[in-house]
Amino acid sequence: MNYNKKTVKDIDVAGKKVLLRCDFNVPMAKDGSGVITDDKRIRAALPTIQYLLEQNAAVVACSHLGKPKGEVKPELSLKPVAARLSELLGRTVIMAADVVGPDAQAKAAALQPGQVLLLENTRFEKGETKNDPELAKQLAAMADVYVSDAFGAVHRAHASTAGVADHLPAVSGFLIQKELEIIGGALANPKRPLVAILGGSKVSSKIGVINNLLEIADTIIIGGGMAYTFAAAQGGKVGDSLLEEDWKDYANEMVQKAAAKGVKLLLPVDTVAANAFAADAQSQVVKTSEIPDGWQGLDIGPESVALYCDAVKDAGTVIWNGPMGVFEFPAFAKGTEAVAEALSQTSAITIIGGGDSAAAVQQLGYAEKMTHISTGGGASLEFMEGKELPGVACLLDA
Repeated sequence: MNYNKKTVKDIDVAGKKVLLRCDFNVPMAKDGSGVITDDKRIRAALPTIQYLLEQNAAVVACSHLGKPKGEVKPELSLKPVAARLSELLGRTVIMAADVVGPDAQAKAAALQPGQVLLLENTRFEKGETKNDPELAKQLAAMADVYVSDAFGAVHRAHASTAGVADHLPAVSGFLIQKELEIIGGALANPKRPLVAILGGSKVSSKIGVINNLLEIADTIIIGGGMAYTFAAAQGGKVGDSLLEEDWKDYANEMVQKAAAKGVKLLLPVDTVAANAFAADAQSQVVKTSEIPDGWQGLDIGPESVALYCDAVKDAGTVIWNGPMGVFEFPAFAKGTEAVAEALSQTSAITIIGGGDSAAAVQQLGYAEKMTHISTGGGASLEFMEGKELPGVACLLDA
């Protein structure tokens, strides 16, 4: 896949209407009050929006929020986003009552350069997730140019992420440009040694990533629940730990492939095992291959922590996706915390692949020390897997 795409700086947007796909899928208070609990994704869109306004464009912004599944759900309205965006921009953001209905069409038609319109939640339309050509055409009819800046949604071929590019010249915003440059650069031409740290619960969801990284990484570190499938595949006893029986052969294949390619594949040597999946469970440190019956591995042990932290010390580039243990339980977060701390101290290029790893780094206060924290968990994972991202493939090549 070609990651060298035209950006908003490569086209003339003066006096034009720009359909801007943002990722405003922000966390909201559970009580239905419409309070945004973290506005990071709104702030991330500001550089592109401000640039477009400086260039005298009119901005028609759109985004999804949650999973309304084609139904209008007032609690998933983007109205609170429009209010917050207005505050951050210091100018009124006009809110449309629908996505491509009469209100949106009238407001888009009347929009002047220097103004911002936010369409209602794109997933209120049934055709959005089906990439319905008619919906894509109606969205595109509101603008002259399409700018894609929702990295968290580019792995989905939806009407607002890919379909609209069939009707308008399509380029990337600054957020996507940065993701493509940093993650794309780390995959295509990394500063070596390249160390990949992969955690999370399931081998099945990471097998494609491991397979792809075995072609380019110097060291791959495995943590999290998926480590027990590797341990079991090599004849270890894993007690009641998370185990994907069907994936043991794949795990062994990866071990063999790493050996054949001369890639160091590090698996946890010891484990913090618990007698229940609970924050206050009893725990003990055991060898990963000798977890007693009735016990389950919930974090990497101290020897593994030392081994993993040592492996990142002299790295040139580190990519991290997925926690080392059950990070939600403080007693089983030590492995994840130690890895985050080690990354904060290395001089390597450090790339955090969104999701739980990004949350961990932020909670621990190490976010500022990382080179790049991806804004899209699923998208960064598919990117690392070498899959084509529909919302990027549709953009004009540079």
